Amino acid sequence: MSWLTRVRQTLPFLPRRETPDNLWHKCRGCGQMLFTRELEENLFVCPKCDHHERIGPDARFQQLLDPGFHELPPVTVAEDPLKFRDSKRYVDRLKAARTSTRDQDAFINASGEIEGRPVVLGVQNFAFMGGSMGLAVGAAFVAGAREAIDRECPFIVFTAAGGARMQEGILSLMQMPRTTVAIAELREARLPYIVVLTDPTTGGVTASYAMLGDIQIAEPNALIGFAGQRVIESTIREKLPPGFQRAEYLLAHGMLDMVVDRRNLRDTLARLIGFLMPEREAA
Repeated sequence: MSWLTRVRQTLPFLPRRETPDNLWHKCRGCGQMLFTRELEENLFVCPKCDHHERIGPDARFQQLLDPGFHELPPVTVAEDPLKFRDSKRYVDRLKAARTSTRDQDAFINASGEIEGRPVVLGVQNFAFMGGSMGLAVGAAFVAGAREAIDRECPFIVFTAAGGARMQEGILSLMQMPRTTVAIAELREARLPYIVVLTDPTTGGVTASYAMLGDIQIAEPNALIGFAGQRVIESTIREKLPPGFQRAEYLLAHGMLDMVVDRRNLRDTLARLIGFLMPEREAA
């Protein structure tokens, strides 16, 4: 027995303190270990490399909306309309996603104000089955657009998705024209539709409502595209340029209006709403 073991057995040492599992967070951009509290205070943007971590609806609403906002009730749609099963049943995947995120599906709306200006804010949650677009996402998008029409205010959407939800087959693809019609209703009502593309926004979401905004904004270095880079390279048999499908590349080539740091988004959106709807300027 070593002297250290004997000492530890004879002296009344204090019990070992347990460290919470979420005390530290490893940045996906630079690999630095960050104090979680510090990261939260910086809106989940790495203070070392400015990498924007993926966040869900709750964090978005808290960061952007004035106090007093409320979430719109979840829509009701047919679950598992195709009775789909791969390695797991689709209903089991839905149940697991709802347990882990505490959301009903991948698109959540909230009604509130940004610096006193009324808005409806829709947020897609990548943590819910990769933000995939299915019946519930399409129905929630339409509900958000019509709530904006009823309130005569802008509809702001944050996209984050891997594309259509394969477990719903053709029904998921039908959400592309469905959401496009809802955007047409907003334009008929002469109301702004603003899109903020976050990492990642791909597939059928990019091919529909993510690219139809009156103003297209993206967070820095967000991955935005339809097909993956390797798929495109193998199809056209050419090497793609560095940074292809990243927000800054798309901005330089005219597909975006601006790339905005998350810490400046609230002020930017408030300013845009003031430009687009001066008659609804905050008192």
